[in-house]
Amino acid sequence: MKKIIIVGGGAAGMMAALTAAVNDNEIIIIEKNEKLGKKLFITGKGRCNVTNSCDLDQLFSNIMTNPKFMYSAFKSFDNRKLMDFFEEGGLRLKTERGGRVFPASDRSSDVIKNLESRLKAAGVRIMLNTRVRSLITEDGCFKGVVCQGTADKKMKELCADALIIATGGISYPSCGACPDGYELAGSIGHKIVSPLQGLVPFNIKGNECREMMGLTLKNVSVYVKKGDKKLCEEFGEMLFTHFGISGPVVLTLSMKLDRELLNDNMGLTAGIDLKPALDEETLDKRLIREFEKSPNRQLSNVCESLMPKALVPVCLSHAGLDGEQPVNGIDKKKRRKLLRTIKGLEFELVSLRGFSEAIITRGGINVKEINPKTMESRLCKNIYFAGEVMDVDALTGGFNLQIAWSSGMVAGKAAGEV
Repeated sequence: MKKIIIVGGGAAGMMAALTAAVNDNEIIIIEKNEKLGKKLFITGKGRCNVTNSCDLDQLFSNIMTNPKFMYSAFKSFDNRKLMDFFEEGGLRLKTERGGRVFPASDRSSDVIKNLESRLKAAGVRIMLNTRVRSLITEDGCFKGVVCQGTADKKMKELCADALIIATGGISYPSCGACPDGYELAGSIGHKIVSPLQGLVPFNIKGNECREMMGLTLKNVSVYVKKGDKKLCEEFGEMLFTHFGISGPVVLTLSMKLDRELLNDNMGLTAGIDLKPALDEETLDKRLIREFEKSPNRQLSNVCESLMPKALVPVCLSHAGLDGEQPVNGIDKKKRRKLLRTIKGLEFELVSLRGFSEAIITRGGINVKEINPKTMESRLCKNIYFAGEVMDVDALTGGFNLQIAWSSGMVAGKAAGEV
Protein backbone atom coordinates (compact mmCIF):
# COMPACT_ATOMS: atom_id res chain seq x y z
CA MET A 1 0.00 0.00 0.00
CA LYS A 2 1.30 3.43 -0.99
CA LYS A 3 0.36 7.04 -0.34
CA ILE A 4 0.45 8.99 -3.60
CA ILE A 5 -0.03 12.73 -4.05
CA ILE A 6 -1.15 14.13 -7.39
CA VAL A 7 -0.73 17.85 -7.99
CA GLY A 8 -3.37 19.04 -10.43
CA GLY A 9 -6.95 17.89 -10.95
CA GLY A 10 -7.21 18.20 -14.71
CA ALA A 11 -7.43 15.43 -17.31
CA ALA A 12 -3.96 14.02 -16.66
CA GLY A 13 -4.26 14.28 -12.89
CA MET A 14 -7.67 12.59 -12.69
CA MET A 15 -6.57 9.78 -15.00
CA ALA A 16 -3.40 9.29 -12.95
CA ALA A 17 -5.45 9.13 -9.74
CA LEU A 18 -7.85 6.53 -11.10
CA THR A 19 -5.00 4.39 -12.40
CA ALA A 20 -2.95 4.65 -9.20
CA ALA A 21 -5.94 3.77 -7.01
CA VAL A 22 -5.09 0.05 -6.82
CA ASN A 23 -3.53 -2.21 -4.18
CA ASP A 24 -5.31 -0.24 -1.42
CA ASN A 25 -3.19 2.80 -2.29
CA GLU A 26 -4.14 6.09 -0.66
CA ILE A 27 -4.53 8.71 -3.38
CA ILE A 28 -4.74 12.45 -2.78
CA ILE A 29 -5.39 15.03 -5.52
CA ILE A 30 -4.30 18.54 -4.59
CA GLU A 31 -6.01 21.14 -6.80
CA LYS A 32 -5.53 24.91 -6.51
CA ASN A 33 -8.94 25.70 -8.02
CA GLU A 34 -12.33 25.39 -6.32
CA LYS A 35 -13.24 22.38 -8.48
CA LEU A 36 -11.67 19.69 -10.66
CA GLY A 37 -11.37 19.88 -14.45
CA LYS A 38 -11.77 23.62 -14.79
CA LYS A 39 -9.88 23.84 -18.09
CA LEU A 40 -11.40 20.56 -19.27
CA PHE A 41 -14.80 22.23 -18.89
CA ILE A 42 -14.06 24.81 -21.63
CA THR A 43 -12.26 22.53 -24.10
CA GLY A 44 -13.87 22.00 -27.48
CA LYS A 45 -15.99 25.12 -26.89
CA GLY A 46 -17.57 23.44 -23.91
CA ARG A 47 -18.14 20.13 -25.69
CA CYS A 48 -14.81 18.48 -24.73
CA ASN A 49 -13.08 16.83 -27.68
CA VAL A 50 -11.80 13.91 -25.56
CA THR A 51 -9.67 12.26 -28.26
CA ASN A 52 -9.45 11.44 -31.95
CA SER A 53 -10.50 8.13 -33.51
CA CYS A 54 -7.64 8.03 -36.05
CA ASP A 55 -5.13 5.19 -36.31
CA LEU A 56 -1.91 5.14 -34.30
CA ASP A 57 0.25 6.50 -37.13
CA GLN A 58 -2.00 9.55 -37.46
CA LEU A 59 -1.96 9.98 -33.72
CA PHE A 60 1.81 10.33 -33.82
CA SER A 61 1.82 12.52 -36.93
CA ASN A 62 -0.35 15.08 -35.12
CA ILE A 63 2.11 15.46 -32.26
CA MET A 64 4.33 18.42 -33.06
CA THR A 65 6.89 18.25 -30.25
CA ASN A 66 8.65 15.08 -29.04
CA PRO A 67 6.31 12.48 -30.59
CA LYS A 68 8.80 9.64 -29.91
CA PHE A 69 8.55 10.35 -26.20
CA MET A 70 4.88 9.31 -26.30
CA TYR A 71 5.49 5.97 -28.04
CA SER A 72 5.34 3.77 -24.92
CA ALA A 73 2.41 5.71 -23.44
CA PHE A 74 0.32 5.41 -26.60
CA LYS A 75 1.17 1.73 -26.92
CA SER A 76 -0.02 1.21 -23.34
CA PHE A 77 -3.11 3.38 -23.54
CA ASP A 78 -4.11 4.64 -26.97
CA ASN A 79 -7.22 6.43 -28.20
CA ARG A 80 -9.19 3.17 -28.63
CA LYS A 81 -8.53 2.16 -25.03
CA LEU A 82 -9.45 5.65 -23.89
CA MET A 83 -12.78 5.45 -25.71
CA ASP A 84 -13.44 2.03 -24.14
CA PHE A 85 -12.52 3.50 -20.75
CA PHE A 86 -15.26 6.10 -21.02
CA GLU A 87 -17.90 3.95 -22.73
CA GLU A 88 -17.49 1.11 -20.21
CA GLY A 89 -17.63 3.69 -17.45
CA GLY A 90 -21.04 4.90 -18.58
CA LEU A 91 -20.16 7.88 -20.78
CA ARG A 92 -21.52 7.58 -24.31
CA LEU A 93 -19.31 9.02 -27.05
CA LYS A 94 -19.77 10.06 -30.67
CA THR A 95 -17.33 10.66 -33.52
CA GLU A 96 -17.57 13.66 -35.79
CA ARG A 97 -15.75 15.11 -38.81
CA GLY A 98 -12.00 14.66 -38.73
CA GLY A 99 -12.26 11.81 -36.22
CA ARG A 100 -13.01 14.17 -33.34
CA VAL A 101 -14.59 12.29 -30.43
CA PHE A 102 -17.06 14.05 -28.09
CA PRO A 103 -19.46 13.00 -25.34
CA ALA A 104 -22.79 12.16 -27.01
CA SER A 105 -24.43 14.84 -24.86
CA ASP A 106 -22.08 17.56 -26.20
CA ARG A 107 -21.44 18.59 -22.59
CA SER A 108 -17.92 18.69 -21.16
CA SER A 109 -19.52 18.68 -17.71
CA ASP A 110 -20.59 15.07 -18.33
CA VAL A 111 -16.95 14.05 -18.86
CA ILE A 112 -15.98 15.69 -15.59
CA LYS A 113 -18.94 14.17 -13.70
CA ASN A 114 -18.01 10.74 -15.02
CA LEU A 115 -14.44 11.11 -13.79
CA GLU A 116 -15.51 12.58 -10.44
CA SER A 117 -17.94 9.74 -9.72
CA ARG A 118 -15.20 7.22 -10.47
CA LEU A 119 -12.72 9.05 -8.26
CA LYS A 120 -15.25 8.96 -5.45
CA ALA A 121 -15.89 5.24 -5.98
CA ALA A 122 -12.13 4.63 -5.91
CA GLY A 123 -11.82 6.44 -2.58
CA VAL A 124 -9.60 9.23 -3.92
CA ARG A 125 -9.28 12.14 -1.50
CA ILE A 126 -9.54 15.58 -3.10
CA MET A 127 -8.08 18.74 -1.57
CA LEU A 128 -9.44 21.80 -3.37
CA ASN A 129 -8.30 25.43 -3.02
CA THR A 130 -4.84 24.19 -2.10
CA ARG A 131 -1.43 24.80 -3.70
CA VAL A 132 1.75 22.79 -3.36
CA ARG A 133 4.44 25.29 -2.49
CA SER A 134 7.53 23.10 -2.26
CA LEU A 135 8.78 19.51 -2.35
CA ILE A 136 10.46 17.55 0.41
CA THR A 137 13.24 15.31 -0.88
CA GLU A 138 16.04 13.37 0.71
CA ASP A 139 19.06 11.86 -1.04
CA GLY A 140 17.44 12.26 -4.46
CA CYS A 141 14.17 10.67 -3.38
CA PHE A 142 10.73 12.20 -2.88
CA LYS A 143 9.41 12.33 0.69
CA GLY A 144 6.53 14.80 0.77
CA VAL A 145 5.14 18.24 -0.06
CA VAL A 146 4.49 21.52 1.67
CA CYS A 147 1.05 22.80 0.69
CA GLN A 148 -0.98 25.91 1.46
CA GLY A 149 -4.70 26.65 1.50
CA THR A 150 -5.56 29.55 -0.80
CA ALA A 151 -8.01 30.90 1.80
CA ASP A 152 -6.43 30.33 5.22
CA LYS A 153 -2.81 30.56 3.93
CA LYS A 154 -1.72 27.92 6.45
CA MET A 155 1.29 25.82 5.48
CA LYS A 156 1.02 22.08 5.94
CA GLU A 157 3.41 19.19 5.36
CA LEU A 158 2.15 15.98 3.78
CA CYS A 159 4.39 12.93 3.62
CA ALA A 160 3.91 10.45 0.77
CA ASP A 161 5.60 7.65 -1.14
CA ALA A 162 5.20 9.14 -4.59
CA LEU A 163 4.22 12.36 -6.34
CA ILE A 164 2.68 12.97 -9.76
CA ILE A 165 2.94 16.52 -11.10
CA ALA A 166 0.07 17.16 -13.53
CA THR A 167 -0.35 20.91 -13.21
CA GLY A 168 -0.76 21.65 -16.92
CA GLY A 169 0.63 24.63 -18.82
CA ILE A 170 0.06 28.35 -18.39
CA SER A 171 -2.59 28.89 -21.07
CA TYR A 172 -5.97 30.24 -19.93
CA PRO A 173 -4.90 31.84 -16.63
CA SER A 174 -8.63 32.56 -16.13
CA CYS A 175 -8.95 28.83 -15.43
CA GLY A 176 -6.25 29.00 -12.78
CA ALA A 177 -3.31 28.09 -15.02
CA CYS A 178 0.00 29.06 -13.42
CA PRO A 179 3.70 28.05 -13.53
CA ASP A 180 3.60 26.00 -10.30
CA GLY A 181 4.53 22.76 -12.07
CA TYR A 182 7.56 24.30 -13.74
CA GLU A 183 8.71 25.78 -10.44
CA LEU A 184 8.33 22.50 -8.55
CA ALA A 185 10.21 20.59 -11.26
CA GLY A 186 12.86 23.29 -11.41
CA SER A 187 13.40 23.05 -7.67
CA ILE A 188 14.72 19.48 -8.10
CA GLY A 189 16.92 20.39 -11.04
CA HIS A 190 14.70 19.85 -14.07
CA LYS A 191 15.29 22.05 -17.11
CA ILE A 192 12.25 23.89 -18.42
CA VAL A 193 11.84 24.57 -22.13
CA SER A 194 10.52 28.13 -22.03
CA PRO A 195 6.72 28.21 -22.39
CA LEU A 196 5.26 29.52 -25.63
CA GLN A 197 1.67 30.06 -26.77
CA GLY A 198 0.32 27.17 -28.85
CA LEU A 199 -2.79 26.89 -31.04
CA VAL A 200 -3.22 30.64 -30.95
CA PRO A 201 -4.33 33.42 -33.38
CA PHE A 202 -2.02 35.99 -35.04
CA ASN A 203 -1.77 39.72 -34.46
CA ILE A 204 -1.57 41.50 -37.84
CA LYS A 205 -0.20 45.01 -38.41
CA GLY A 206 -2.62 47.78 -39.36
CA ASN A 207 -6.40 48.05 -39.36
CA GLU A 208 -7.32 46.11 -42.50
CA CYS A 209 -8.27 42.94 -40.60
CA ARG A 210 -10.41 44.96 -38.21
CA GLU A 211 -12.30 46.34 -41.23
CA MET A 212 -13.10 42.76 -42.27
CA MET A 213 -13.83 41.56 -38.72
CA GLY A 214 -16.19 38.59 -38.64
CA LEU A 215 -15.51 37.54 -42.24
CA THR A 216 -14.86 33.79 -42.54
CA LEU A 217 -13.01 32.35 -45.52
CA LYS A 218 -13.39 28.66 -46.36
CA ASN A 219 -11.24 26.51 -48.64
CA VAL A 220 -8.32 28.92 -48.65
CA SER A 221 -4.61 28.30 -48.16
CA VAL A 222 -2.92 30.37 -45.47
CA TYR A 223 0.86 30.48 -45.28
CA VAL A 224 3.65 32.12 -43.32
CA LYS A 225 6.91 33.18 -44.91
CA LYS A 226 10.10 34.94 -43.90
CA GLY A 227 11.37 37.12 -46.71
CA ASP A 228 10.73 35.11 -49.85
CA LYS A 229 10.89 31.72 -48.14
CA LYS A 230 7.57 30.03 -47.39
CA LEU A 231 7.84 28.34 -43.97
CA CYS A 232 4.52 26.54 -43.69
CA GLU A 233 1.08 26.42 -45.28
CA GLU A 234 -2.34 25.03 -44.34
CA PHE A 235 -5.61 24.62 -46.25
CA GLY A 236 -9.02 25.15 -44.68
CA GLU A 237 -10.99 27.81 -42.84
CA MET A 238 -9.88 31.11 -41.31
CA LEU A 239 -11.45 34.20 -39.75
CA PHE A 240 -10.65 37.93 -39.70
CA THR A 241 -10.82 39.52 -36.25
CA HIS A 242 -10.33 42.94 -34.67
CA PHE A 243 -6.66 42.09 -34.03
CA GLY A 244 -5.73 39.97 -37.04
CA ILE A 245 -6.52 36.44 -38.16
CA SER A 246 -7.75 33.30 -36.44
CA GLY A 247 -9.54 30.04 -37.25
CA PRO A 248 -8.44 26.40 -37.61
CA VAL A 249 -5.69 26.91 -40.21
CA VAL A 250 -4.15 29.82 -38.30
CA LEU A 251 -4.09 27.86 -35.03
CA THR A 252 -2.34 25.00 -36.82
CA LEU A 253 0.22 27.35 -38.38
CA SER A 254 1.04 28.75 -34.94
CA MET A 255 2.29 25.26 -34.00
CA LYS A 256 4.47 24.90 -37.08
CA LEU A 257 6.57 28.01 -36.56
CA ASP A 258 9.96 27.53 -34.94
CA ARG A 259 10.22 29.28 -31.60
CA GLU A 260 13.47 30.94 -32.76
CA LEU A 261 11.56 32.74 -35.50
CA LEU A 262 8.84 33.82 -33.12
CA ASN A 263 11.31 35.03 -30.51
CA ASP A 264 13.22 36.90 -33.19
CA ASN A 265 9.73 37.96 -34.32
CA MET A 266 10.67 39.46 -37.50
CA GLY A 267 10.17 39.72 -41.04
CA LEU A 268 7.31 37.27 -40.89
CA THR A 269 4.45 37.60 -43.38
CA ALA A 270 1.08 35.87 -43.27
CA GLY A 271 -0.48 35.35 -46.67
CA ILE A 272 -3.77 33.99 -48.05
CA ASP A 273 -4.24 32.21 -51.36
CA LEU A 274 -7.89 32.95 -52.02
CA LYS A 275 -8.10 30.49 -54.94
CA PRO A 276 -5.80 27.58 -54.04
CA ALA A 277 -7.62 25.19 -56.39
CA LEU A 278 -6.65 27.31 -59.42
CA ASP A 279 -3.12 27.71 -60.74
CA GLU A 280 -2.15 31.12 -62.13
CA GLU A 281 -2.89 30.22 -65.74
CA THR A 282 -6.37 28.93 -64.93
CA LEU A 283 -7.14 31.90 -62.70
CA ASP A 284 -5.98 34.29 -65.41
CA LYS A 285 -8.41 32.71 -67.87
CA ARG A 286 -11.16 33.10 -65.26
CA LEU A 287 -10.35 36.80 -64.86
CA ILE A 288 -10.41 37.32 -68.62
CA ARG A 289 -13.83 35.65 -68.84
CA GLU A 290 -15.23 37.80 -66.01
CA PHE A 291 -13.87 40.97 -67.63
CA GLU A 292 -15.21 40.09 -71.08
CA LYS A 293 -18.65 39.31 -69.61
CA SER A 294 -19.07 42.84 -68.25
CA PRO A 295 -16.49 45.11 -69.92
CA ASN A 296 -18.09 48.36 -68.73
CA ARG A 297 -18.55 47.38 -65.08
CA GLN A 298 -16.27 48.76 -62.40
CA LEU A 299 -13.43 46.49 -61.31
CA SER A 300 -14.69 46.40 -57.70
CA ASN A 301 -18.08 45.10 -58.82
CA VAL A 302 -16.58 42.38 -60.99
CA CYS A 303 -14.29 41.33 -58.12
CA GLU A 304 -17.36 40.58 -55.99
CA SER A 305 -17.91 37.51 -58.18
CA LEU A 306 -14.44 36.32 -57.17
CA MET A 307 -14.39 37.01 -53.43
CA PRO A 308 -16.54 38.25 -50.51
CA LYS A 309 -17.53 41.91 -50.83
CA ALA A 310 -15.71 42.94 -47.62
CA LEU A 311 -12.47 41.59 -49.06
CA VAL A 312 -12.62 43.51 -52.35
CA PRO A 313 -11.32 46.96 -51.25
CA VAL A 314 -8.46 45.38 -49.29
CA CYS A 315 -7.48 43.13 -52.17
CA LEU A 316 -7.57 46.00 -54.69
CA SER A 317 -5.58 48.23 -52.35
CA HIS A 318 -2.87 45.56 -52.03
CA ALA A 319 -2.82 45.21 -55.83
CA GLY A 320 -2.55 48.98 -56.24
CA LEU A 321 -5.66 49.11 -58.43
CA ASP A 322 -8.55 51.58 -58.67
CA GLY A 323 -11.83 49.79 -57.96
CA GLU A 324 -13.84 52.41 -59.88
CA GLN A 325 -11.99 51.79 -63.14
CA PRO A 326 -14.01 49.90 -65.80
CA VAL A 327 -12.58 46.47 -66.48
CA ASN A 328 -12.16 47.26 -70.19
CA GLY A 329 -9.35 49.57 -69.07
CA ILE A 330 -7.51 46.84 -67.15
CA ASP A 331 -4.48 45.80 -69.20
CA LYS A 332 -2.48 42.59 -68.85
CA LYS A 333 -0.03 44.15 -66.37
CA LYS A 334 -2.83 45.28 -64.04
CA ARG A 335 -4.61 41.96 -64.40
CA ARG A 336 -1.41 40.18 -63.32
CA LYS A 337 -1.24 42.41 -60.22
CA LEU A 338 -4.79 41.41 -59.30
CA LEU A 339 -4.08 37.75 -60.00
CA ARG A 340 -0.97 37.71 -57.80
CA THR A 341 -2.83 39.43 -54.98
CA ILE A 342 -5.65 36.89 -55.15
CA LYS A 343 -3.03 34.13 -54.97
CA GLY A 344 -1.16 35.89 -52.17
CA LEU A 345 -2.97 38.53 -50.11
CA GLU A 346 -0.24 39.28 -47.58
CA PHE A 347 -0.08 41.00 -44.20
CA GLU A 348 2.72 41.69 -41.73
CA LEU A 349 2.58 39.20 -38.86
CA VAL A 350 3.36 41.18 -35.71
CA SER A 351 3.10 38.50 -33.01
CA LEU A 352 1.09 35.67 -31.53
CA ARG A 353 -1.86 36.45 -29.26
CA GLY A 354 -1.24 35.96 -25.55
CA PHE A 355 -1.52 32.95 -23.25
CA SER A 356 -5.04 34.02 -22.31
CA GLU A 357 -6.16 33.00 -25.83
CA ALA A 358 -3.77 30.09 -26.43
CA ILE A 359 -5.49 26.70 -26.35
CA ILE A 360 -2.31 24.99 -25.14
CA THR A 361 1.19 25.74 -23.92
CA ARG A 362 4.21 24.69 -25.93
CA GLY A 363 7.34 24.00 -23.91
CA GLY A 364 7.56 22.69 -20.35
CA ILE A 365 9.66 20.11 -18.54
CA ASN A 366 12.42 18.74 -20.75
CA VAL A 367 11.36 15.19 -21.63
CA LYS A 368 15.00 14.02 -21.81
CA GLU A 369 14.88 14.09 -18.03
CA ILE A 370 11.75 11.90 -17.84
CA ASN A 371 11.54 8.12 -18.33
CA PRO A 372 8.98 7.70 -21.17
CA LYS A 373 8.01 4.18 -20.02
CA THR A 374 7.00 5.31 -16.53
CA MET A 375 6.90 9.15 -16.66
CA GLU A 376 9.26 9.10 -13.65
CA SER A 377 11.82 11.84 -13.15
CA ARG A 378 15.35 10.80 -14.00
CA LEU A 379 16.61 13.27 -11.39
CA CYS A 380 14.51 12.41 -8.33
CA LYS A 381 13.08 9.01 -7.50
CA ASN A 382 9.31 8.59 -7.01
CA ILE A 383 8.39 11.86 -8.74
CA TYR A 384 6.37 11.50 -11.95
CA PHE A 385 4.96 13.87 -14.55
CA ALA A 386 1.84 13.82 -16.73
CA GLY A 387 0.14 16.02 -19.30
CA GLU A 388 0.78 19.51 -20.55
CA VAL A 389 3.38 20.35 -17.92
CA MET A 390 5.83 18.39 -20.11
CA ASP A 391 7.34 19.58 -23.38
CA VAL A 392 4.95 17.61 -25.59
CA ASP A 393 2.21 19.19 -27.71
CA ALA A 394 -0.06 18.45 -30.65
CA LEU A 395 -2.50 19.93 -33.15
CA THR A 396 -6.22 20.41 -32.53
CA GLY A 397 -8.61 17.49 -32.82
CA GLY A 398 -8.39 15.75 -29.45
CA PHE A 399 -4.68 14.98 -29.67
CA ASN A 400 -3.53 17.11 -26.73
CA LEU A 401 -6.10 15.52 -24.44
CA GLN A 402 -4.97 12.08 -25.58
CA ILE A 403 -1.43 13.02 -24.48
CA ALA A 404 -2.88 13.94 -21.07
CA TRP A 405 -4.91 10.73 -20.71
CA SER A 406 -2.09 8.44 -21.87
CA SER A 407 0.70 10.02 -19.84
CA GLY A 408 -1.60 10.22 -16.79
CA MET A 409 -2.38 6.54 -17.05
CA VAL A 410 1.29 5.56 -17.37
CA ALA A 411 2.36 7.79 -14.48
CA GLY A 412 -0.48 6.53 -12.27
CA LYS A 413 0.27 2.89 -13.05
CA ALA A 414 4.01 3.26 -12.38
CA ALA A 415 3.51 5.25 -9.18
CA GLY A 416 0.85 2.87 -7.89
CA GLU A 417 2.78 -0.37 -8.35
CA VAL A 418 3.97 -2.00 -5.17
